[in-house]
Amino acid sequence: MTYTDFLASPWSNPHPKYRDSPFSLFPAPEYANSEVLIAGLYRTIGASGIAERQVPARGRELDQRIARMRDRRERPEGAALDGDASHTLLRTVLESPKRPNQSSKRYFQVMPLVGETAFFSGSARLTGNSWPAGFLTQQMVLLGSSNLNLAAQLWSKLFAALNVDEKDDVFAHFLRDELAAWTGETWGPLVELRDELRRLPEGELDGFACPAKQFVADLSAIVDAKTLMTRRRWISMLEALVRMAAVAHVVWLFEVQTRIWELLQATLRGEEVGGDLRFRIYPRNFIYLRFGTGAVSELKDRISKYLRARLGINSILWKLAELGGDPSLGSAAEIASLCRSITDRREEMTGVTRDFHELVEREFRTLLCRKGIGSNLLEFAGHVLYQRLAADPRLRGYDQGYVLRKRGPSKSSPWICAPGPVSILATVHCSLAGVSGPRSVRRLAQHLAAYGISLNHRDIAQNELGQQLRMLGLVLDSPDAESGMLLVPPFTRSKAA
Repeated sequence: MTYTDFLASPWSNPHPKYRDSPFSLFPAPEYANSEVLIAGLYRTIGASGIAERQVPARGRELDQRIARMRDRRERPEGAALDGDASHTLLRTVLESPKRPNQSSKRYFQVMPLVGETAFFSGSARLTGNSWPAGFLTQQMVLLGSSNLNLAAQLWSKLFAALNVDEKDDVFAHFLRDELAAWTGETWGPLVELRDELRRLPEGELDGFACPAKQFVADLSAIVDAKTLMTRRRWISMLEALVRMAAVAHVVWLFEVQTRIWELLQATLRGEEVGGDLRFRIYPRNFIYLRFGTGAVSELKDRISKYLRARLGINSILWKLAELGGDPSLGSAAEIASLCRSITDRREEMTGVTRDFHELVEREFRTLLCRKGIGSNLLEFAGHVLYQRLAADPRLRGYDQGYVLRKRGPSKSSPWICAPGPVSILATVHCSLAGVSGPRSVRRLAQHLAAYGISLNHRDIAQNELGQQLRMLGLVLDSPDAESGMLLVPPFTRSKAA
């Protein structure tokens, strides 16, 4: 690969140091919803031998096997249900709603209640190679943990919670055993984190906003709450947390890369960029959504800036490599070294800015999120955050863990930031984890801000969020409390536990 090759095909030829950087988005996110994220997590953490492209084919094979057994009135060894009952289980009891444009397609799409469902359901695409959605959760665990040992401990803890153990409810045990009998496969064992996975140096993000750091703390709190509820309710809470954190993490990476590109541009212009570059690369406060307002235009703007930054950063990396340099992009210190390399070769780098602007003009449709990676990223962010629209109107209330919902019933109504009941329940639980007794609703606003959602805590008493908190029994109205409201823990642990 050369600099010329990159200019000819900029999206498919990223520099290896860019692709392997902790700031990169490889594999690049595409379409997903909350259940795809959880199914992908099952495969990443406990089913390493299953490629994403195999999942739809496995679903069709299972469907055909059930049809044959139903015709013969048979069942596989170890199964409690015959073919007809199994068909009802997967097509009615466990089936999650299809989107309006998927209503005529026949494929398995079931709730990811147990790991065995991930062998045949939950792929992002029905054909071709899907992106491994579970890798995104893995990246958040790695980036948000202070060191590799703590990341590995949390990863093992998450695997143990996702597994069906003696504390799970009867239906979870039944479903695990039944699916294992029909598919001939059992989920597990743990797929360990690898040392070579990209990470930032320890202490790199101390004092800076990073959704992954909050996600790591909240994930532990959600795992600890598993024994306090049914498997279905716990999986819903986990979905709500992962989907809120996943998009926040991706948008945070957008902002970091945008800041890196601004820094490199300043270096190309001959400006001095000394000092601790962490203060120029990492945001001290991170906000990309505002409660009660539209979100799509903000997401498009963030994606467009990121794509421009990606083109610019790769242009510089390939140009320096062509000039005999060995650029790297793994930390603030390495970016400082990259800036020094640009300064040393500024005369030889004069054509990079011109080439970058030509790329921007040539790739404007991608930069506007109308095709290619820009469209894919917008689709990812939207479908993960949106409340799922069901082809069957009877299932329109199926998704309650959303972050964005339609303002009104019209198809043209804008999507606004208004988290659903399960998202609120999960966030309140996480915000009160590790503390005793009620706390001010300001704590909830601060917790949402850690995921990039801006909310004035003084408005909660009068807005939609305050109404939902009251309906869910998550607040106490008190004239002595700040804003007149106190958060209360949603779950209580019995003394016997």
